[in-house]
Amino acid sequence: MHAVSDSVGSDQRLPIYQRLKDALAERIQDGAWKPGEAIPAESELASEFGVALGTMRKAIEGLVQQGLLERRQGRGTYVRRADLGNTLFRFFRLTGKGGKALAPTQRLVGRRTGPAGRDAAQALGLTADDPVLWLDRLRLVDGQPLVIDRIAVPLPRFAPLASVPAEKFEGLLYPLYERELGVTVARAADRISFGRATAAVARSLAIAAGDPVVVIDRTAFGLDGGPLEWRRSHGPADRFSYDVDIR
Repeated sequence: MHAVSDSVGSDQRLPIYQRLKDALAERIQDGAWKPGEAIPAESELASEFGVALGTMRKAIEGLVQQGLLERRQGRGTYVRRADLGNTLFRFFRLTGKGGKALAPTQRLVGRRTGPAGRDAAQALGLTADDPVLWLDRLRLVDGQPLVIDRIAVPLPRFAPLASVPAEKFEGLLYPLYERELGVTVARAADRISFGRATAAVARSLAIAAGDPVVVIDRTAFGLDGGPLEWRRSHGPADRFSYDVDIR
């Protein structure tokens, strides 16, 4: 058993439960506890840190509220794995004739290193001249283009993706980041607007330049709350759909 002052290295002026919360969050960020894995029992952690069970429970509850942990009835507390992979498709109709559900697929169509530019830099906390890895990914439904993503990830952290085989990008990106880089996306924020297709977007989506498109800007954040990825996605406005249940 460690004394709290030895085990919890954050600001000693903070309440004990807050310092415990910071220490537990650090274990998640460092990969000691991986997404989808159960953490040790509260009693075991309380003994390790030399604190009362109620104090440890309060620290863990704080991480549950923060979205880093989740409680599973009768099974314990687990590191939360964010389910963000295909959430962008909730903005588009994915049905064919007769209302049949259609499965989306992804394909990497471009990969290069270049300056972040204004929008990506602002989202990622960089300067416009800082280098990033740009990924262009086309999403298709029933073989037809539906969304073109232009994705920026910071260097050198994401540099290994420059040499990852293109076929590995055919799945979901966030699990790819986790497998290849040990980087976990905890949450993402989307901003929706509308515009007109540029010539480049029109070519990718097989529509006419100037056609109306929906524009979705997404910033993905890591377990520490810092930005990991910025993307701008375009899709045909006539396929846009947004349903919300207000209670």
